Amino acid sequence: MDKIRNIAIIAHVDHGKTTLVDQLLRQSGTFRSNQKIEERVMDSMDLEREKGITIRAKNAAFHWNGYRINIVDTPGHADFGGEVERIMKMVDGVLLVVDAHDGPQAQTRFVLRKALENKAKPIVVINKIDRENARPHRVVDMVFDLFVELKATDEQLDFPIIYASAKNGFAVRELFTTANPSGGGHKNNEDMTPLFEAIVEHVPPPKISSEPFFQMLVSNLDYSDYLGRIALGRIVSGRVAVGDSIVCIQRDGRRGRATVTALFTYEGLEQVEIEHASAGEIVGLTGFDEVYIGETLTDVEERTPLQFVDIDPPTIRMHILVNDSPFAGREGKYVTARHIRERLTRETRGNVSLQANDTETAGVFEINARGEMQIAILVEQMRREGYEVMVSRPEAIFHRTEDGNLLEPLESLYVDLPNENLGDILQSIANRKGEILVMDHHAARVSIEAIIPTRGLIGFETDLVNLTRGEGLMSHLFREYAPFKGEIGGRGRGVMVSMEYGASTAYALNNIQARGRLFIGPQEDVYAGMIVGENARPEDLPVNPCKAKHLTNMRSQGEGKGIQLEAPLRMTLERAIEYIDIDEYVEATPKSLRLRKRILDATARKRATVMAA
Repeated sequence: MDKIRNIAIIAHVDHGKTTLVDQLLRQSGTFRSNQKIEERVMDSMDLEREKGITIRAKNAAFHWNGYRINIVDTPGHADFGGEVERIMKMVDGVLLVVDAHDGPQAQTRFVLRKALENKAKPIVVINKIDRENARPHRVVDMVFDLFVELKATDEQLDFPIIYASAKNGFAVRELFTTANPSGGGHKNNEDMTPLFEAIVEHVPPPKISSEPFFQMLVSNLDYSDYLGRIALGRIVSGRVAVGDSIVCIQRDGRRGRATVTALFTYEGLEQVEIEHASAGEIVGLTGFDEVYIGETLTDVEERTPLQFVDIDPPTIRMHILVNDSPFAGREGKYVTARHIRERLTRETRGNVSLQANDTETAGVFEINARGEMQIAILVEQMRREGYEVMVSRPEAIFHRTEDGNLLEPLESLYVDLPNENLGDILQSIANRKGEILVMDHHAARVSIEAIIPTRGLIGFETDLVNLTRGEGLMSHLFREYAPFKGEIGGRGRGVMVSMEYGASTAYALNNIQARGRLFIGPQEDVYAGMIVGENARPEDLPVNPCKAKHLTNMRSQGEGKGIQLEAPLRMTLERAIEYIDIDEYVEATPKSLRLRKRILDATARKRATVMAA
């Protein structure tokens, strides 16, 4: 038992966490010398590889000098915070990875707060010390300030520091200085040994309950086509073997009994079957058809359930609908309400921070989540699996106090941008009812901390990218529910809506592009009510993108003049969801993303506007 260490790796997006796990697995001898392995081996989902972020918490394990070290890789984005919160129940220590130039960011703050609340022992890894503009000593001061701000105990404040370059595969205890040329005894910066030593030395072995009977808290779920649902978690006390009859105590108090059909542990990233396991080990266990995160597995029905960590509440609500556009069913394999309901139910079983409910309208499902990115990732996964859906604009989830006052969620917003764009961004934050708290000027950049309603964040990232030409960075974190801040203005421009069914023509688009920005190119199928571009003015503009040039037997005046179309604006799913207005949908199918009006018929749309007014 003293030879087991359970750790989570936490960091802000893009601070090198997954690359660090790569190096630990490589240098511990987990992979054969001739084994071909991919970069960022822990990013197993296609979307994770494309976006370069971790979405799902994942387990791995390796052996070093006789010690077994279990690693959990956690997401670094606030929208996937539910993954982080439950993982803390499985581990005794955390590696806090911080970029040697950027320092601790918003997400570092969120994840570290959860780790400190769970009494996990922190080890700080200052990563990317090989960067030209690295400032590791300044970053250590920033990390210490963050620990103090989060009310860390004296013991937690006495954290060990490791300086590393995960990309180059080395770690040192101390940095080279003229006074200390040996660099803490690691002249050759050759491997990760100092980090392995720090994990073994500073992370305590698993705490074991004195109870003799078997207990385990389910912290994660996996699925096997052959064995069904796999419950992952740490054994708190006792031991379990294949063939044992055990009880699942569910969140609502019901109890069900089943036989353990298989037990797994991890070797590297592979699941390895074992016959039995004892307290302190992180294992996967099969046998239950219905088991969810936060439930307790134990030996007999009379036991009391283990305490589960409370998850922060969702702040964003959206609707996912059955696709009813004229092109519905052309590209997707799963198009009915039954298919979509089953897929959403499957998602909520493994993702505790997401809630999916039926609504009074058939084929419309309400999704509550942490942020629009979390829902965009879910819809993107569904598209790739062959689903066709429509998605509505995100709305903040409001609460009312007992005396009837309206409360809305507020977020802490952190923005880093070039100096010359400061005025535009401050104006945008002010328009969205944000309040600036802190403004720090660096050489050519400025960082801002503000409080902003969750409603105000919808579409802000698009503004930031446009105004700073892609140089602005932002992150945000749920803060609290506070009194309603008042109305926020919507999108400043109208859209161009197709009046016709058919294929778009270059001739028609050439005339339309003078009025605004196009979202489609020539020879694309369109339908009445579909949004084909952005109008330069605030009102919506009906257009005919299918109009063909009339041919005559006489020479036409414009002959010989080539048509030059500007490249259409192609939006990602996240950007499209932020862009649409309250009366619009994003239609997501396996091959296309289309924007459309809720009411396709122009006359009915006008009538509905008059009625609403």
